[in-house]
Amino acid sequence: IAATQPSTNWHLKENAREHHTSKFSSEELIVRRGQAFTITFNGTERPEQNLIFIAETGPKPSKATKTLATFDISSTVSKEGWSAVLQSTSSNSVSISISSPHNAVIGRYRLSVQSGSSSPASLGTFVLLFNPWSSGDDVFMPNKAECEEYVLEEFGIIFAGNKNHISGFGWNFGQFQGDILNICLSILDRSLYYRQDPVTDVSHRHSPRYLGRVLSAMVNANDDQGVVLGNWSGKYEGGKNPSSWTGSGEILQSWKKSGFKPVKYGQCWVFAAVLTTVLRCLGIPTRTITNFSSAHDADGNLRVDEYYDADGNHLEKGADSVWNFHVWNESWFTRNDLGPSYSGWQVLDATPQEQSGGIYQCGPASRYAIKEGEVDLDYDVTFVFAEVNADSMYWNYDSATGKKTLIFSKSTEIGASISTKAVGRDDRVDVTSDYKYEEGSAKERDVFKKARKKLGLEDKFDPTAPKVEEIEQKPDISGKFKVAGSLEVGKDLNLLLVLENLQSDAKTVNVNMTAWSTLYTSRRVNQIWKDSISVTLAPKEEKQFPIKIKYPEYQQQLTTDKTIQVTALCHVEDGIQVLVKRNITLDNPAIDIQVLGEAKVNKEVVVEVAFTNPIDTEVKDCVLQVEGSDLLQGILELRIPPLKASETSSTKFKLIPSEAGSKHLLVNFSCDKFADIKTFKMVNVIN
Repeated sequence: IAATQPSTNWHLKENAREHHTSKFSSEELIVRRGQAFTITFNGTERPEQNLIFIAETGPKPSKATKTLATFDISSTVSKEGWSAVLQSTSSNSVSISISSPHNAVIGRYRLSVQSGSSSPASLGTFVLLFNPWSSGDDVFMPNKAECEEYVLEEFGIIFAGNKNHISGFGWNFGQFQGDILNICLSILDRSLYYRQDPVTDVSHRHSPRYLGRVLSAMVNANDDQGVVLGNWSGKYEGGKNPSSWTGSGEILQSWKKSGFKPVKYGQCWVFAAVLTTVLRCLGIPTRTITNFSSAHDADGNLRVDEYYDADGNHLEKGADSVWNFHVWNESWFTRNDLGPSYSGWQVLDATPQEQSGGIYQCGPASRYAIKEGEVDLDYDVTFVFAEVNADSMYWNYDSATGKKTLIFSKSTEIGASISTKAVGRDDRVDVTSDYKYEEGSAKERDVFKKARKKLGLEDKFDPTAPKVEEIEQKPDISGKFKVAGSLEVGKDLNLLLVLENLQSDAKTVNVNMTAWSTLYTSRRVNQIWKDSISVTLAPKEEKQFPIKIKYPEYQQQLTTDKTIQVTALCHVEDGIQVLVKRNITLDNPAIDIQVLGEAKVNKEVVVEVAFTNPIDTEVKDCVLQVEGSDLLQGILELRIPPLKASETSSTKFKLIPSEAGSKHLLVNFSCDKFADIKTFKMVNVIN
């Protein structure tokens, strides 16, 4: 090597195109493992002669930990390790094609070259990522459209609401924007695993199974000062309400800017969305999954116990709960530790619910293992199996005597309408049958029994459990709540309580009814309404009782999750109690986006957002928040003047799209009466 430092041409454009990394806006080479990339450098006098390349990563590179590779020029690509193949030479420069192995450690590498006995000269650094397009990689995904969606797509839809009323909102994953890749790499270097043993941690970074688990711990702040701090109290002072975020970029940037202090606040979809961003950024195909009526089985007995007092109030007793919905992730990779049938989609969950191995992390749990009840396999299959399969037990609890009586149990309640976004379309796809056999089928019950047996639960009913005959006693009446009219914030809530006498003699029923505002986790926040009625039902008679909860009654009490739980505890004279309950999620009023004119790369285009105040009082403190990858930099925040009753506001702003293709604009509107009205619009940008 000549005395001068070699200058390197990394062929950024060509390499990025070959490696599906063009969306990163980086001056540094970003490539995927198991695939060749070309570099040209000068400053070598006789390039053909014994050039040796050195690629190294991590704090103490070594061949033993596969974090250091030295390789010379060969005529063919090595099957095992790193290799360099000469492309062309000129009088003072040389072009080399460098290949890394399919199972290389991912991360930032330093590359240098040595000629003869002179000391190595640095060529610079590059970043190596997972490669789902390459058949030798653990994350190989044969379907190209799925690679596009689960690695390259920066927009997602997260499903929420409840199983009777599913809604979806847009999210800007933004994995290729700005400094996100560097932030993702620094997340790895701040994990507990790295702090305890950096050398071993870096050597494991070839494995998506290992990194998925590490990142499920690092995205929550518990244990390790990770990215997002969870808050399910309904009070969000000192931070942002979890419902107000519209993308991961702002969260990851804030974490870095604050000197890596946890960002306040997140709930399940925030943890899942941030984990999606980080894993897609690193090249692991990932999607968000929403499970409706999701069980949090704290004691691992595959049962969720819920307690009610005599008035029908849901009691905060015991650690189990059923969430209206819960969002986690699936990532796609092979499970060499378990065997081929367990490969494919793996569940990861960054929401801090229960500890696993002493810290708040969850997964990867093979989706196939969950469906087959293989709860003894790594990692955390029991917890996820319970989330989609636990039996629900409803108890009446008398606080004076401490006595609990089983009202009823249900095995078909938990794990409904498991949902994810479709590939290449803004639609919902139901994946429930990938998690369990048909509810109520013999096969589903067999799998449940197999899981209980593996956990040593098949004969050991805990002492509080009901005796079988107690469960078998049939209720005399049945009941349900029906919705009459629209479910919208700002409108009165109209319901019908329908009671039916199942017996051939008359029944007298005393009904205690309550309505509480709740978080989406079913945690009660404020009582909105209560009432009690006494009813006589003739033999086989069905009666309907209208219930009206006026907007002013619930407006102050509603949480930003906009959920209300209505219960009716029916005390049947000389019969067993019947519990009727329903979770109601209210919709926000609509907001409208119009793109005025054609959207072209690097040209201004005007967007108009309109909102009509649907209530008969003024709304104030109105703020519009707008973001969208490749449509605008960062987040645009616009303040809007107060709106009188029925008044419409129209706000215009300009975008300058930076890239062609299908892009998504996300809008979030808030005011003093309505929190986080979200919508999105697809914008087709042309060159």
